[in-house]
Amino acid sequence: MRVIIAEKPSVAKNIADALKIKKRADGFFEGEDYLITWAFGHLLELYDAKDYDEKLKSWRLEYFPFIPSQFEYKVKENKQKKTVDLGAKKQLKCIKELIYRKDVEAVISACDYDREGQIIADIIFAYLKVKKPIYRLLLNEWTEKEVIKGLENIVLNKELKPLQDAGISRQHADWLIGINLTSVATLRYGGKGELLNVGRVLLPTLKLIYDKDVEIENFKQEPYYKLAAKFQKESVSYEGVYTEDKKDKFEDQAYLEKIRVQVIEKEAEITKKEVTEKVEYPQSLFNLSALQGYITSKYQGFTSDKVLNIAQSLYEKKYITYPRTASSVLDESLVDKARSVLYALKKGLPFEDEIHFTVTKKVFNSSKVESHSAIIPTYIIPKGLSAEEEKVYLAVRNRFIAQFMPPAKIEETVLETTIRGTHYRFMTKGKILKVLGYKKVEEEQSKDVILPSVDQGLILNTIEAHVTEHKTKPPAPYTEKTLLRAMETCGRQFKEEQQKEDNDLMEAILSGFSIGTPATRAETIKKLNTTGYTVMQKKNIRCTPKGRYIIETLPVKELMDLEYTGRLEKTLQDIEKGSILKNDFLDHIKSFVSEAVRAIKMQRSGELQKGRDMLLSSAAASKQLAPKTKQSEKKQTAEKKQAADKEREVLGKCPVCGRDIVEGTKGFGCMGYKTGCKFVIWKEDKELAKYRKKVTKTMVKTLLKKGEVLIKNAELNEGNSRDLMLKIAKESGELVCYFV
Repeated sequence: MRVIIAEKPSVAKNIADALKIKKRADGFFEGEDYLITWAFGHLLELYDAKDYDEKLKSWRLEYFPFIPSQFEYKVKENKQKKTVDLGAKKQLKCIKELIYRKDVEAVISACDYDREGQIIADIIFAYLKVKKPIYRLLLNEWTEKEVIKGLENIVLNKELKPLQDAGISRQHADWLIGINLTSVATLRYGGKGELLNVGRVLLPTLKLIYDKDVEIENFKQEPYYKLAAKFQKESVSYEGVYTEDKKDKFEDQAYLEKIRVQVIEKEAEITKKEVTEKVEYPQSLFNLSALQGYITSKYQGFTSDKVLNIAQSLYEKKYITYPRTASSVLDESLVDKARSVLYALKKGLPFEDEIHFTVTKKVFNSSKVESHSAIIPTYIIPKGLSAEEEKVYLAVRNRFIAQFMPPAKIEETVLETTIRGTHYRFMTKGKILKVLGYKKVEEEQSKDVILPSVDQGLILNTIEAHVTEHKTKPPAPYTEKTLLRAMETCGRQFKEEQQKEDNDLMEAILSGFSIGTPATRAETIKKLNTTGYTVMQKKNIRCTPKGRYIIETLPVKELMDLEYTGRLEKTLQDIEKGSILKNDFLDHIKSFVSEAVRAIKMQRSGELQKGRDMLLSSAAASKQLAPKTKQSEKKQTAEKKQAADKEREVLGKCPVCGRDIVEGTKGFGCMGYKTGCKFVIWKEDKELAKYRKKVTKTMVKTLLKKGEVLIKNAELNEGNSRDLMLKIAKESGELVCYFV
């Protein structure tokens, strides 16, 4: 008889199902050859400082740095009740009784195959002083086939000693840094009841956000101008942008105005036409950070932490492979498995005939896999998924299927139009998606400018020309997607278009120089918000005054140095590979902590007083930045509604029911909404947003009076612009816009 310890009850159930074990007792499954039990994640946790020494219940500067001679573990506590977690205590007792049964000859750890999963079971074995042989089940998914295959190929747990050392090193290092630096930072810089969290991963992530905010604040917006002209001959018309020495943005408005006068109503000739066909391949398979970024940017209501939890649930339900991975390719040993998964998934799809399994380095490349391959679906077709689970699952499934479909083909056309008798040239660019290819999976539609069919040498008339003013744009704040990527590459910057295939990006990830791991980054972003260091403004992550205060005041600059942080994470990865010893790493951490505590203690009092003043003054500013509570939102909403009801300007009559149209917070709506009329004109109309235009009150008045309104200079790609006509459809009351 052997005892299998899974990380969670759901995984234990998967193993029991694979082995056809039906008998369930209190805390375990029992079969003829196996007893299958589980943890609830960590059943044991490190001692608090006060568990080593009673005096540390109260924080005093002279008590730190505190470095235990030996780390001890205890049964997990219920943090709210501050007592032993009775569920953890009971399950630990169950595991002990099973392992020490006389008919049990060996133990198998079936926790997740990563450094955290490794130590969940290893700490239990050490705590219970297990002497029986211990084996390791190494799986990337929990389907029946993989469980049975894995049990046939278990390895001795001692072979995973480097992985255990990496997990223990991470745990002890984070304890030493967190306990010591949070304590002394709070004592030195904190106001009354103000806890200042300091962590190995928390602070460098905050520094990324802080630096971005400072960059945005220091950005000086500058105006620039463009000259656009419209060319026409009979039914053919298009626009071009004046270009000089490959430049189409100009600082001198008067210069462009002079050219505008010289080109208007002049004949123009298409002096060059270049057509290029380009092939576009799908983005790489998802690793966790890429999946989190994709979902959080595409859908409302998702955070990176939420995406991880959903992916973990799909993994435990046997629908996808292990999600906490940094790899975006598959190990070459998975070729046969991927083939069978693809054949299972493609059945019945409308484009089934276009899906063909092939082996390429873009998908299968063992040299670019660290521990776990990219996230892909399993052969099990899910049923009964929630709406949120379906979004995450389909993203993984579609990205996998797309790898085995034809590439998309895009035709890019560039027209050069020259004003006859002059050297003035206008450039026009357009794209046509000729072959959808893999884009069929996502049902993607082209949003590019489509040019009319014209030939070089065609003579047209310049019927319009106008100079438009633009402004340089500041750097964009971090979103969860861009912050996850910055953490993944330790702040190294890559252009979005390069990220699809750029080998440098992959090498940056695989080098190990990162902030945190795929498993911890989402939790770090969440903690930054809960500690009050950052705040979410829609999808943007901004630094609060409290966050700025800790960054600007803390003298331990190494902790905010991305290179230093990257080296620490790289060292943990090297421990995992067996190339660096755990004790050497922890000796460095102990020395670092001692020096950091000394630096904080030695900081001059004048700097501290300035810092405390900043912290006190930041409280009000933080409240302004922070998301409003439901109670405060309700109060403000009620007050606004009362004020609005007293005096509302009637902008026109509803084209659907004939009642008054008035302005609201997000749109212009019908006062007949109480009786069921749903007519509304949104200020942020999605169609107009494509052209960087919003609906204004003046536009609505004209629209309701005449049924249509002209919108001048709607921005297209590459700086081009055209006029749009916005109309209300008589049949449905919906907005329709088209070029004029």
